[in-house]
Formats: sequence, structure tokens, C-alpha cells
Amino acid sequence: MARRRKRKSRRRQEGRRILEHVPQYSIESGEDKPVTAARKFIQAEGILPPALLLVKRNEHTTDRYFWAEKGLFGAQYVEENHFLFPSLRVLEAPAGQELVTVASR
Repeated sequence: MARRRKRKSRRRQEGRRILEHVPQYSIESGEDKPVTAARKFIQAEGILPPALLLVKRNEHTTDRYFWAEKGLFGAQYVEENHFLFPSLRVLEAPAGQELVTVASR
């Protein structure tokens, strides 16, 4: 019996490509839960958004979190909904286009 290939979401693939350009930090959770370890690391290091945190839970599992202006999110959610995050819109613009910034007085 032939196996069907899993359909890959184009929106998620695009989000993954955008997240490749964001600074990444790898940490270990230690005794804390992974999200708590990520929050403590952000606080201790003074990391500014946007950033991607890879938190190693154990030798087999690594949780991925995205640190945005709005808070800490699961990386998969951000991949699928990257258009909701203003800090990723700058990275989203194609290389051929110039970014136009509007200053308000």
C-alpha cells in the first residue's frame, strides 16, 4: 500500500524561512519547565525581541519558543501566523524592494 505524502503548508514554510533570520539562543531547561526556563533566560540576559529560543527538555526533546514584543509564543504558532508579528514584517520584505518608513510627528 502506498503511503500518502503529508501536505506541507506554504504559509508555515514561509514562516520558517522568516524565522531563520532571527537570532537563536540554545539553552537547557534544567529543573524548570521549558517555558519558565525560557522566561528566566530572557530576563537574565536582557534579550530584545525578536528572538528564537531552543530549550532542551531532555536528550530527545527540544521546545522552540519565539520571543516577540507581545510576549513568548510557540515557534510553530509563529510560523503559521508570522503576518501577525510586526517585528517579522521587516524581515518578510523581498530583497529587491526597499523598505519605506514613515515617521510621524
